[in-house]
Amino acid sequence: MPIKFTNFEEKKAAFAAAVQEGDENAQSEALNAMMEALADDVQNDIMSNVNTQISDRSILQSRGQNVLTSQEMEFFNAVVEDGGFKDTETLPKETQERVFEDLVSTHPILQQLGLQNLGAVTEFIYGDPEGAAVWGPLFDGIKGQLNATFRKESISQLKLTAFIPLANDMLKLGPVWIERYVRTMITEAMAVGLEKGFVAGTGKNQPIGLLKDPAGSVVDGVYPDKTSAGTLTFEPGRTTINELEGVVSLLAKKLKGDGTDADEPKKIAGKVVMVTNPFDTFKVQAAATTQNANGVYVTNLPFNPIMSESVFVPQGKAVFFVRGEYIAAMGGTEPIKKFEETMAMEDATLYIAKQFATGKPKDKYTSQVYDLSLNSDSTTTTTTSA
Repeated sequence: MPIKFTNFEEKKAAFAAAVQEGDENAQSEALNAMMEALADDVQNDIMSNVNTQISDRSILQSRGQNVLTSQEMEFFNAVVEDGGFKDTETLPKETQERVFEDLVSTHPILQQLGLQNLGAVTEFIYGDPEGAAVWGPLFDGIKGQLNATFRKESISQLKLTAFIPLANDMLKLGPVWIERYVRTMITEAMAVGLEKGFVAGTGKNQPIGLLKDPAGSVVDGVYPDKTSAGTLTFEPGRTTINELEGVVSLLAKKLKGDGTDADEPKKIAGKVVMVTNPFDTFKVQAAATTQNANGVYVTNLPFNPIMSESVFVPQGKAVFFVRGEYIAAMGGTEPIKKFEETMAMEDATLYIAKQFATGKPKDKYTSQVYDLSLNSDSTTTTTTSA
């Protein structure tokens, strides 16, 4: 059952704004406010459910409630009995898998990026196979050859930290609700961190985001912003067709093993994703909405890009990327630890959960950034630069 947020989304937007402004002090304050709002929203929702839901396990399961495995029940029972987590405890494997499932099922941008759970894997190989089958005479030697340029990518996983303020009153609710609370806190906190990294990460101790140029000049570990590939107006008719034709043509480019442009484009049909700031999403949808002969309003765009949104995309910008062309991966976790530094909470204990993750575009054509000009008198200036 989804959590009903009241203040978290607002604080998340404020955190995204602080990230875009680049003020580290403001980011820290906004992050703290966001995590406090998340904890309050989750606790309030759970307390509401505890007071209204029937406790019978089979009925709860039929209504979409979580039923724990024996391992999870034993683990969270121990949390209740011990009054919190031990420093050496790692969440059960089933709980970790549910966190990953929640991440991709409830956060469309992570699903579109193709977030993978690689466990302990530290590198993988991918390629562009060509000439996999070759015609030849019967009984002749084997002609078929997989002629491909394979690339091996090392995953230097980065640590992503989530804070879990566990109120003493929560321990009285029992293992099922403790598990749900902890899993929700980790999922939402990790989702914000992953989304920020995959969209706007600088590459310095964090992923290389879609907004960054992987082929640009790196300064002190920071990758530069991608240069805008043009302006999109989404004016009805031929204008939008021409604009998006320029977008998909640029995304379809691919590189050879030596780094030069290949002669043939890559196949991107049905895999182009458009990401906008939530404030711009409705403007784009409005521009793409028409009324058909039956009086029904229909929203569609040429070449059928998959529409998604992220608060970490600046207003007035749109990011296009190709599904499968961005490496988004997460691996194992570290044991939950008690946070004993400067922050103290009344009637609660603060814990930290660390997740390993990484992200980077496969090449400079994985994503492209465009300016938005959604006024009626705007004109298109779409280019074909990378």
